[in-house]
Amino acid sequence: MKKLILAASLALTVATGAAHAESIKVGVTPGEHAQIMEKVKEVAAKKGLDIEILEFSDYVVPNQALADGDLNANSFQHQPYLDNQIADRGFALVSIGKTITTPMGVYSKKVKNLGELADGATVAIPNDPTNGGRALLILAKEGLIKVKPEAGLKAGPADVIENPKNIQFSELDAAQLPRSLEDVDAAVINTNYALEAGLHPKTDAIAIESAQSPYANVIVVKSADKDAAWAKTLVDAYHDDSIKTFINDEFKGALIPSW
Repeated sequence: MKKLILAASLALTVATGAAHAESIKVGVTPGEHAQIMEKVKEVAAKKGLDIEILEFSDYVVPNQALADGDLNANSFQHQPYLDNQIADRGFALVSIGKTITTPMGVYSKKVKNLGELADGATVAIPNDPTNGGRALLILAKEGLIKVKPEAGLKAGPADVIENPKNIQFSELDAAQLPRSLEDVDAAVINTNYALEAGLHPKTDAIAIESAQSPYANVIVVKSADKDAAWAKTLVDAYHDDSIKTFINDEFKGALIPSW
């Protein structure tokens, strides 16, 4: 009889554990976000959370997939980009924790510094409003152009009020920017796509964004899930000291832990 009771007790324990086990799907972009999330997955597993990682090749689909319920969370974007997506598309999404800051850089295969750009040179920038504006602000900080102050973080080519070198802006999908280097004089590239193309912001960029920027990346969930237990576990796993160590060791200063 005691054996039966013990067996029943063990079965109940296993069933209860299974009932509390949680699995979530997290969307990322290839490169550093995917690499870091693989490590986060290992930490989260020890906390009872199973993460399935899905990679997306652009910046548009992961938020739509999250809003549609195909993902539980995503980790690929900075707060200004999320704010713009919410304003444009009406997504009920919210950030629940900071991840990394990836300083954007200017790269070129034709010049060694921005001062060498010829009159009428073509500079490629991302074609989405927030990253495009971010790129223009870097060029403005370097003295290449001047942008309307009121344009803020969403500045576009039309907001350029001083352009002494008559720079021509080629607006491209962010993922295509590294490949554009053969065809343009310079390109302002997000760090995830730069790293994926073998470019390191500290050694290859001819100009780089200041570390003091508002572009910290974030973990995003649907607004209804912001207080879910698994959401807290996901953030806690990401903010584990071992993840910070991995980022610093693996990326050697190209990425900055932002928590």
